[in-house]
Amino acid sequence: MHFIPEKLDNYVVNHSEKEPELLQKLTRETYQKILQPRMLSGHYQGRILSMLSKIINPKNILEIGTYTGYSALCLAEGIQKDGVLHTIDINEELENFQRKYFDLSAYGNQIFQHVGDAAEIIPNLDIKFDLVFIDADKPNYPTYFDLIINKMNVGGVILSDNVLWSGKVIQKIDKDDFSTKALLEYNKLLATDKRIETVLLPIRDGLTISRVL
Repeated sequence: MHFIPEKLDNYVVNHSEKEPELLQKLTRETYQKILQPRMLSGHYQGRILSMLSKIINPKNILEIGTYTGYSALCLAEGIQKDGVLHTIDINEELENFQRKYFDLSAYGNQIFQHVGDAAEIIPNLDIKFDLVFIDADKPNYPTYFDLIINKMNVGGVILSDNVLWSGKVIQKIDKDDFSTKALLEYNKLLATDKRIETVLLPIRDGLTISRVL
């Protein structure tokens, strides 16, 4: 989704960092073989994730929602040499696809995959995180926040994707639209919780940056 005119959006992309070759290959294979390829973070947002991770230089990263591994590889670009990235996805059919690209990267031995319900997996991760990326099922965003907030180091950053939900957050809500309702609750939570400071960026489908105080 474009929140600025498409020509201007193209200019922005063309004057940002180029997409690495491995991620270009991952994108092509995702579109060829995997359902719902629009779920990819994609070139521009991927470079934003990479840049933020490089600025933060995290030791421990958590990603909730792996899909085909694109965003995990972007986040791994900023990880410390002795750091780890834990990524969770409920779809076991994508595990081998993800691992292939993880192992083709420079970060394969630092990326650990978890398959299953993130709400059950996160409590068992005995780690303090410097960077968390939430990009999974929208109705559970508030739950994921509650599960990770006490696992964050001071100064750690929580990135939340799709928080504008194709503009639905400012439209009339259908009574059965649980995803939009959850995102409205989540966005209010991020804006008011005193444990964090937050800025919502109109990048692609909306990306929130929350820093733990």
